[in-house]
Amino acid sequence: MNLRFVETFLWVARLGSFSAAAERLNTTQAAISNRIATLERDLGVRLFERDSRSIRLSAVGQQAVSKAEELVRVANAFREAASDPTSLRGSIRIGTIDSIVHAWLPQLIERIRERYPSVAIDLNTDTSLNLSREVADRRIDLALIMGPVMDPDLVNLDLCTFACTWLASPKLHLPAEPLSLAEIAHHPFLAYSKDSLPHHRVLRLLADVGIEDPTIYNSNSLATIIRLAKDGIGVTPLPTVIVRDHLEAGTLVALDVQPAFPPLVFYAVYSDHPDNLIPAVVARMAQEVARGFSEAQTDGASW
Repeated sequence: MNLRFVETFLWVARLGSFSAAAERLNTTQAAISNRIATLERDLGVRLFERDSRSIRLSAVGQQAVSKAEELVRVANAFREAASDPTSLRGSIRIGTIDSIVHAWLPQLIERIRERYPSVAIDLNTDTSLNLSREVADRRIDLALIMGPVMDPDLVNLDLCTFACTWLASPKLHLPAEPLSLAEIAHHPFLAYSKDSLPHHRVLRLLADVGIEDPTIYNSNSLATIIRLAKDGIGVTPLPTVIVRDHLEAGTLVALDVQPAFPPLVFYAVYSDHPDNLIPAVVARMAQEVARGFSEAQTDGASW
C-alpha cells in the first residue's frame, strides 16, 4: 500500500473534493483521482460515493479515516525514529535560490550539521526554473525554490511566504505618498532573471496598466539587484524580510506603489520514495527554519 495514496485519501476526505485536494497537494485533479482509484482497487472497497456534482465518504470510507490518520502518524514517527543522527551517513544534494540564501539558508545548514554531522552537503545555487528540472530529473535530492513543481512523483512542502515591497534608493527622491506604476515607470525596473515567476509578474502588472515596452534590467543575482537599487539605477520589488537591514539603514526606502507586488511562495521539493529519508527530514527542517525566520523578521519589523 502506498502511504502517499493514504495521505491523499485523508486530504480528499477533509476537503471534500478532488480539486481542493489537488490544490492542497500541489498536483493535478487527475493525479488525485488516479491515486484514490488505485487505493480503492488495492483495498477492494469504495472509499467515496461519487455523482456528477460531488463526492462523499462511503460508509467504509468513514470508518477508514481514523485508521488512515493513525497509519500516517505511525509512518511519520517511524521516519523520525529511523533518522538517527549517529547512523546516517552519506550526502545530500540541495539546490536553492538566491532569495533563500540571503534569508534563512545559513540557519538550515547549521541545523543539518548539528543533527547529522556525518552527512555531507552538496549545495548548488540556481534559478527556480533550472532547479525544478534538476529535482524532477533526480540530479539533486532537494530543491528549495519558488514553486510548486507539478510532478506526481515529487512532494511539494510549503515552506513560507514572503511579502514583497516596491523599493528604491532615496537618491531617486520618489515621494512617500501612494504612487502608480505609471509614475515610477520612467525608471528602469530591476527584476529577477527572465522566465522566472517574479519576472513574469512584473511584466503582467505593467501590461495590466497599459505600460508598453518598459525598461527592465534582469539578473539572477539578488545581491546584484539590491546593489543596483541602492545605487539608484532603478526600482524593484523584493521580499521585505530580505531587505530589512537596508530599510533600517535607509539605503533603500519602501514605496507605496499600487498595485502591490504579489507575495512569493517557497517550497521544499523532493522525490517521493520510501528510501528518500534524508531529503524528507531536511525538507521538514527547512520548513521549521523558514517559518521561524519569517516570524522573527515580522515581529521585529520597524519600517
